[in-house]
Amino acid sequence: MKINRPTLIIDEKKARRNIAFMADKAKKLNLSFRPHFKTHQSATIARWFREIGVEQIAVSSLSMAHYFYKHDWDDIHITFPYNILEYQELNELAKHIKIKVSIESQEALSHLKSYVKNPIQYMIIIDVGYGRTGIDASNWKSILSLANQGNSTCQFSGLMAHAGHTYDARGINDIEKTHSSSLQKLETLVEKFVNPPFVSYGDTPSCSVSENFNLISEFRCGNFVYYDVTQTLIGSCTVDQIAVAMACPIVAEHYDRNEVVIYGGAIHFSKDFVMTPYKHFGQIVSFTHNGWEILEDVYLKKISQEHGIIHLPKNIDKNQFSIGNIIGILPVHSCLTADLMMGQKTLNGFPVEKTVSYTHLTLPTNREV
Repeated sequence: MKINRPTLIIDEKKARRNIAFMADKAKKLNLSFRPHFKTHQSATIARWFREIGVEQIAVSSLSMAHYFYKHDWDDIHITFPYNILEYQELNELAKHIKIKVSIESQEALSHLKSYVKNPIQYMIIIDVGYGRTGIDASNWKSILSLANQGNSTCQFSGLMAHAGHTYDARGINDIEKTHSSSLQKLETLVEKFVNPPFVSYGDTPSCSVSENFNLISEFRCGNFVYYDVTQTLIGSCTVDQIAVAMACPIVAEHYDRNEVVIYGGAIHFSKDFVMTPYKHFGQIVSFTHNGWEILEDVYLKKISQEHGIIHLPKNIDKNQFSIGNIIGILPVHSCLTADLMMGQKTLNGFPVEKTVSYTHLTLPTNREV
């Protein structure tokens, strides 16, 4: 496989195993499975989900919903809060497929009901402790009020929660504590309903390690398809489950300071980092004929726009770090890395189709949908 610039490499076997693991777990727990496609954003990877029977998905933008609609997905939940400025595009897309949107305020719901005329469903975002978006789970009166405003065109479809504060965990016990607290808040809320609502729930750490999902109706996690270095530190997975690695050319040697420079920087990885205990932006691996192997004590030390600086231990064989060689890096945050990288291939060299980074994607006009 010829590589001459930063390229995201996907281990198809690992990714398929991760997909099967989460789908099987949802089935065992008698839960609906609606994987979040924000991580891979790829029609190619989406087919791997479809091959095991997945028919409903979640995405994080209207642009992404449109991309997957064009690839024949027709049951899509947009998990980002409803953006009233995109109502025309949403209304047009709702003509063609089943769409759920996410609501967290009376203003947003009133606008949705007034301006989106095609059939649509809404879910209410519940904040279970993450503090990002959503109505605090204790504010049950506001939540019930929104739930009771549905009608035949704009139908209430349930509650949704994302326990994103599990990303602060460092170990399975921490994940379970946060998860248990989140479920308790949901349980107290659900008790206020005459009829228990459908509850969609999704964060990769909880869905990966916990077995307790009382009251939950649906898994809606996404990062698990690839996992990443952060998930290994949280305790969600092992390093062997990470299914993506960046392949980057070495462009300069500075052995006097135990460093080499790669073509690969913030525009390829993002600037997310971890402390292990040293600060780094990715774990270095060596590519093999069937995957990659961890190189101990070798890590991506610094990044700027295009440059990456790799730290080398003093006693390592420098031959594999010669100019022109390709080195691999397991990303700290695979969702952002995959979003940034248009060049993607499997280990076998097959190209992986991906949407344009959705933050830069221009939706068609109504006539072009």
